Amino acid sequence: MENDEPLVALNGTQVSYIGHDCKEIPDFLGETYGQLARRLDLSFNQLRSLAGLKMFTELEELVVDNNLLGNDLQLPRLHNLHTLTLNKNHLTDIEALLEHLADVTPSLHYLSLLGNEACPNQLVSPDKDEDDYQRYRYFVLYKLPQLKFLDTRKVSRKEAMEAQARGAFMKVVKPKSEAKMSEAGSESQPLPYTPLPRGSRDAKNHRGVFAKCRYVYYGKHSEGNRFIRNDQL
Repeated sequence: MENDEPLVALNGTQVSYIGHDCKEIPDFLGETYGQLARRLDLSFNQLRSLAGLKMFTELEELVVDNNLLGNDLQLPRLHNLHTLTLNKNHLTDIEALLEHLADVTPSLHYLSLLGNEACPNQLVSPDKDEDDYQRYRYFVLYKLPQLKFLDTRKVSRKEAMEAQARGAFMKVVKPKSEAKMSEAGSESQPLPYTPLPRGSRDAKNHRGVFAKCRYVYYGKHSEGNRFIRNDQL
């Protein structure tokens, strides 16, 4: 791996290994810089796993934007990590992610998830609005109450208090039938006909997952379930 080492940008305790299309963290990074690095930037690769982080025991900041990290993401326990940016990955299960982070990153104060399906931001999801994003923020802050900064905004005291009071009820819920379909993944054989939208099975196309029929929606735009009795016809 000696030929790879000059590609590493080192500035004191800041290590950058950007744009090398690697699918996992190279062993030499941890062996050479694991005890030294306080900030590690692995953006613009093709990472599907962060298992190689186990060597970075003193890490305080981790940037892994623009990779291929999904819901199977597992981090080692990083006691000192206070900043984590996971922008533009393939994260969809917000609750599982937050529970994992609560367990392995006890000092986390800054988190950014923009560009993931798990983060309903209007810039990347035109069918979402500010109310959707605010509910997401409440839920994240309920799960990670120590956060001081989420995505592009500082967490205010009022927002933190509101999150503890209401955050548990702000989760966006997938219907069970849709959750099973997601777990099954893409299949080569055609599925039986159904009049209900299936959405895209292309892993690179996340917009279909935001379709209105795929989520149970609670908010000001929801009119609830309407039932008409026979005597009202």
